[in-house]
Amino acid sequence: MLAIDADPAVGLSTALGITVSKTVDDVRNELIRQVQSGKATDKAEILSMLDYEMFSALEEQKNIAFLAIGRPEKEGCYCQVNHVLKDLIASMAGNFDYVVIDGEAGIEQVNRRVMEKVTHLILVSDASRKGIHVVQTIQEVSDSAIAYEKACLILNRLRSAEEWEKLLIPPVLNCLGWIPEDDTIRSYDIDGRSILEIDDSPVITAMKNCLAKIGLQIAATP
Repeated sequence: MLAIDADPAVGLSTALGITVSKTVDDVRNELIRQVQSGKATDKAEILSMLDYEMFSALEEQKNIAFLAIGRPEKEGCYCQVNHVLKDLIASMAGNFDYVVIDGEAGIEQVNRRVMEKVTHLILVSDASRKGIHVVQTIQEVSDSAIAYEKACLILNRLRSAEEWEKLLIPPVLNCLGWIPEDDTIRSYDIDGRSILEIDDSPVITAMKNCLAKIGLQIAATP
């Protein structure tokens, strides 16, 4: 499986216990510096360099390959470089059975270059009315910005079934269910431990049940 962290904060790496040494944006900025200095001008040379650097940016943890996108682009970006990077990411993703993209919270994440086409658009919100309104807006924007097969909502960190039953969820959002707040996850976050070390948790059970409703199965991590 390939996990792509499209959040500039690279928080997914901490959750998975992965140390990031190079991001896609690092690769992009280095190539732009070389082009500007005249060290890399030939198209074939640029493609070869990008291909090598992209695979060197991959980090591996158990059966997961991890790629961090890095910080948002700055002014003066090279559109040609960005298009090549997008194509390389798509080509790299084709080597994996599953690709999971962790997008930045908010509407801006739908415009990230790795978010243009997905099979399942999974929106996550807490139980607040504000959060549910935001994910509804994200889905509306995604309808024109992203090509996806299925869209759904999962509510996170609910404290009880009673809290779940009181929620008013817009019918347009295909809500799969809810995930309970779990002290084990909280303690792992505080200690900076990888969630891959958790053997069992109500969160894992709830997540499996939610994803099964759209035909996705979570396999055990060896």
